[in-house]
Amino acid sequence: MYVNPDIKKTVRVFPEEGRRAYLRYDMNENSEGLPLDFVEAVKREITPEFLATYPEPSAFTQKYADYMGMKPEQVLATNGSDMAIRYLFETFGEKGKDVVTVAPSFEMYWVNCNILGYHHVPVPYEPDMTMKVENILAAIGEDTRIVVLLNPNNPMGNVYTREEAEAVVQRARDVGALVIIDEAYHYFYEKSFLDLVKKYDNVAVLRTFSKLFSIAACRLGVVIGSEAIIRYTKNAKLTFDVNSIALLFGERLLEHPEIEKTLIAQEQEGKDYILSELKARGYEVRDCKGNYIFIKTRRDPHALAEELAQEKHVLVKTYGKGMLRDIMRVSVGSRAAMERFLEAFLPLDIAEEK
Repeated sequence: MYVNPDIKKTVRVFPEEGRRAYLRYDMNENSEGLPLDFVEAVKREITPEFLATYPEPSAFTQKYADYMGMKPEQVLATNGSDMAIRYLFETFGEKGKDVVTVAPSFEMYWVNCNILGYHHVPVPYEPDMTMKVENILAAIGEDTRIVVLLNPNNPMGNVYTREEAEAVVQRARDVGALVIIDEAYHYFYEKSFLDLVKKYDNVAVLRTFSKLFSIAACRLGVVIGSEAIIRYTKNAKLTFDVNSIALLFGERLLEHPEIEKTLIAQEQEGKDYILSELKARGYEVRDCKGNYIFIKTRRDPHALAEELAQEKHVLVKTYGKGMLRDIMRVSVGSRAAMERFLEAFLPLDIAEEK
């Protein structure tokens, strides 16, 4: 039986399941979720007739466009931002040609390169975890079809200045390449490059409802770009890829901006608290600009993570290799969520006696 050789050679590691019984600080979710009364109110709209009808995304895209100050023709709803990545790659990539990203970064970028037979060009970080934009610019050449900037970047947490972002966009435009600006964590960082969509015809911005908006289970992402970018990307889109429940929750969230403000304030309070507490105890920590931080643990982070899971039912993120091998990444939530984390973490992270 024939198997696509690009797919056959791709090695995937999928997230572990069975996480619901744990305190989850490993995948940058909001472990506490949306307000219960809001969720219950939306659930009451899900009738048998609602479930029997195919999804109609136009109401959501119109509301989202109004919310962002765009035209509805500049917005495309997708089944999570990971599907948005696939659509953009299929539409603007070319087999055997280059996709430039920083490294490390969100794994679905290199995974899609492998699956689609694209040449991934990873631009490494400096030893001090900074990124030199001149290295990104140098990596963009005549064979480049797509350039990816995550702002902030997961996992590193770095951000770009406007001058840096525009330099990349202009360099990519010179060679006819699309620039994807992934803003999955933009609500946790006040600066956005959304306005570049109006200034340049080779920019697509990605947003997600999985992080701040706390509906990762529903799978809802958004592509924002020029009318031409959205039209071409829509041609690659499955007819009914975004389910009606995701669209309904998305609409109702847009109608309640006070929820957004509350969630941002809660996350910032929680981040300020945990950074302050850890620094006071002598820990080396890094504010990664999104809803996550790095902790330089006193013990081996992998052994510590295993103990946290087994003994405390707490999940955190560690890395098997590279410059993050000795780092623990912890998702940030409310102050109460951070207090629960520290109650589990601090007693286990005991420095060895000298």
